[in-house]
Amino acid sequence: MAAPSETPARPRSRPFVPLVSFSLLSSVGYALAGPFMSLFLIKELGAGPVQSGAFLLVSALAAMIVSTLIGRFSDSRAIRRTLLVVAGLASAVAWVLFALLRDYWLLLVVAVTLWAVGSSQMPQMFAYARQLLERSGSARGPLVMSGLRMTMSIAWVGGPPLGALLIVGGGFTGLFWVSAAVYGVAVLVAVVWLPELGKSPEPAEAVEQRSGLRREILLAAVAFVLLQGATSVGVAAMPLFITENLGGTAGDAGLVLGLCAALEIPLMLAFGALAIRFNHRVLVLAGGAVALAYYGVMLVTQATWQVMAAQVLHAVVISAVMGVGISYFQDLAPDRPGYASTLYTNTAKTSAMLSGPLLGVAQHFGFRTAYGMGLVMSVLGLALLLAARRRRSHGSATPGGR
Repeated sequence: MAAPSETPARPRSRPFVPLVSFSLLSSVGYALAGPFMSLFLIKELGAGPVQSGAFLLVSALAAMIVSTLIGRFSDSRAIRRTLLVVAGLASAVAWVLFALLRDYWLLLVVAVTLWAVGSSQMPQMFAYARQLLERSGSARGPLVMSGLRMTMSIAWVGGPPLGALLIVGGGFTGLFWVSAAVYGVAVLVAVVWLPELGKSPEPAEAVEQRSGLRREILLAAVAFVLLQGATSVGVAAMPLFITENLGGTAGDAGLVLGLCAALEIPLMLAFGALAIRFNHRVLVLAGGAVALAYYGVMLVTQATWQVMAAQVLHAVVISAVMGVGISYFQDLAPDRPGYASTLYTNTAKTSAMLSGPLLGVAQHFGFRTAYGMGLVMSVLGLALLLAARRRRSHGSATPGGR
C-alpha cells in the first residue's frame, strides 16, 4: 500500500457532515457510560472510596500523558484520520472489556491503555477539523469548532438519562455493550466517509514565532485550567447546594443542569458565528468576565428559581470559554493543530481532577463555598488571560484570529 501523500489533493466536498456525525456518535458513546463509572466501581466491583478515587485519578493521568504523546506525533505524520479510527476502536474494545470483566486490576489496565488511547480522539478530531478547514479554504473555522463542541453538549443532554434507562433494563453489562456499539458506528463513519488529509505544511513564520509563544501558551493553559476548574467544581456541587442549602430536590438539581446544557446548544453556535468576525481572545475574555457575574450571583441566591435564571450566565461562560477556546488555542500554534488541541483538552482534564479536592473543601465549609472558590478562580484566570498577550514585532491579526 502506498504511503499517504505529504501534499494530498483537495478533500472530497462536504466532509463536515460525516465529521459532525462522528463527533456526535463518539460523544454519545461516552456520555452513555462515562457518568456512571464511579457507580460501577462501587456497586459492581466493590471498590472502596480510595480504590474508586485512585482508579479515576490514575486513568485520567494516563489519558493526559498518552493523548499528549499522540498529539505531538500526529503533527509530524500524515495519518490523522487513521489516529481517529484507532482511538475509536480502542474505546469500543475498552467498553467491551468493561462489559465482560469484573476484576478491578484488569479493568485498571484497560483504563490506562485502551481508554488512554481512546482519549486522544477528541483533540485529534478538533485537529482534523482545523486541517480540513485549511484544505477547503473555509473561513468558518470557529463556527465549525463550536458546532463540534455543541455535539458534546447535545450528547450530554440525552446520554446520561438514556444510560440510566439502560442500566435499569440491562445492568452495566448492557450499558457498556451499547456504548461499545455506538463507538463502532462512529469508527465506521470515519472509515467510510472521512478522507485522510496528509500532513499540514508548516507556515514560514511558524518557527520564528514559537519561542515567543511559550509564555502566552503557558499563561493561557493555566488560565483555562482555572476557568474550567471553576465550572467543574460548581457543577459537581450543584446537586448538593440545591438540596442542602436551598431545600430543593434532586429533580430540581437535574433540571438546573439540564437547562444549562440545553442553553449551551444555541449559544455555542452563536459564539462560533461571532468568532468568525471578532478576535477569539476577546470573546474568551468576555466569557471570563461573565463568569465573575455568574459566581457573584450564585453567592447570593436564596431559591432554586434564582439558580435556574443564573444558568443563562453560566451557559454564556461555557459557550465562550469552552466553545471558542479550542479555536483560541489552535491560533496559538497554527502549525501544530494536534499539539494545540490536545493542550486545550488537557486543561479540561486537569480542571476536572481539581474539582474533587475542591468539592471536599466545600463539603467542609458549606457548598456555597464552591461558588466562592469559582469566583476566585475566575478572577485569577481572567487576570492570566489578560497577561497572555503575544508580543508582536510586525504583522496583524485576522478578524477572527489573533
